[in-house]
Amino acid sequence: MSAASTSSLYRNSVVQGILLSQIFLQIGIWVRNFSVLLFVVEMTGGDPFAVSMVSVAEFAPIFIFSFIGGTFADRWRPKRTMIWCDVLSAVSVFAVLLALIFGSWQTVFFTTLFSAILSQFSQPSGLKLFKMHLPAREIQAGMSLYQTIFAVFMVFGPVLGTFVFQTLGIYVAIAITGTTFLLSAAALLLLLPADIREESKVPASLLKEMVAGIRYLLSKKALTLLGACFLAAGLALGLIQPMGVFLVTERLGLEKEFLKWLLTVYGLGMIMGGGLAAVFAKAAAPQKLLIFGLFFDAIGIAICGISTTTWLTLAGQFVSGLVFPCISIGINTIMLQNTDQQFIGRVNGILSPLFTGAMVITMGMAGLLKKIFSLVAIYEAAGMLFIISLLFILPLYGLPATQPSNCLPEQENG
Repeated sequence: MSAASTSSLYRNSVVQGILLSQIFLQIGIWVRNFSVLLFVVEMTGGDPFAVSMVSVAEFAPIFIFSFIGGTFADRWRPKRTMIWCDVLSAVSVFAVLLALIFGSWQTVFFTTLFSAILSQFSQPSGLKLFKMHLPAREIQAGMSLYQTIFAVFMVFGPVLGTFVFQTLGIYVAIAITGTTFLLSAAALLLLLPADIREESKVPASLLKEMVAGIRYLLSKKALTLLGACFLAAGLALGLIQPMGVFLVTERLGLEKEFLKWLLTVYGLGMIMGGGLAAVFAKAAAPQKLLIFGLFFDAIGIAICGISTTTWLTLAGQFVSGLVFPCISIGINTIMLQNTDQQFIGRVNGILSPLFTGAMVITMGMAGLLKKIFSLVAIYEAAGMLFIISLLFILPLYGLPATQPSNCLPEQENG
């Protein structure tokens, strides 16, 4: 990006508001996730069912509420939706804190559940604001900055969450979570421009709007191919997600504690990749960025699978982390550039469960597959699934970025 474009992006109040909000939210989410996890382990003596319910509380709302939340996000004003979701999340967190203080520790699961449900309404509203207030040429750069925040917290979030719980305890950790949600709401209130008032019209029934969203996605070649790409990539990630510890103990012959270094190297790669993508966002079309990321992620995964040398495995992890922002940024940019503003919530609500559902399916099968196939075979299969996901996007390679009629005109810089 040129210096002028970069300056314009950083001065955009929508970008400032959403990024600052995300920083507060990520602090709260990581403190919450690790504090709840460690607290449940402590209270149940490490009961596998109770520990697994922490993940269920986090991921189940994606399947149940993503499409519904996206449909309502298309109806509602985005700024107001995001602020109310943050405020209601904070209220639910403080209510759980009171319940904890008065002796019902099981309510801690609702801390994750309620805010995970509300995020299904809030997250597509944020994407809608990017679409409404950023010129098409700046969307990819904005997504790069957005992704970099997630990458930073992928590395430092677990450390932060563990530190807060171990030094301050569950009560303070929950209070910090509620406070960060309120700070996020304040950032949105102060920095985002007022919602644009649309012409009042009688909305169609919820079911009709959901059906219209499915039809819209199927009518768009780019979005249909993106959905197939999501599915294959989710299957691939689910296969290798639980296998990292075996990579360390079986392929490298090291103690399981070494896994943290694989994750650290991956996270550092993500941070660097997000930063590079933000700098060079205008150099490549999003579909080319996505294809590049999928190809080199497949290579990184294949290297990890066949390697028995520590430095080579770390190199494979770094490559996968480095290009992962290309995948995330490419996907989000393609979705925003090819979706009309009034359908963003529903399209996101269809695509997100596709990816998460595929990942959960193969995560559930990974243990059984490990008993039947070698670790090398599983990692190579995951690499091949990334190549398959790349093939779905290949027809879009030469297409110019589309700009639906309701994009912000190019001359406006917010």
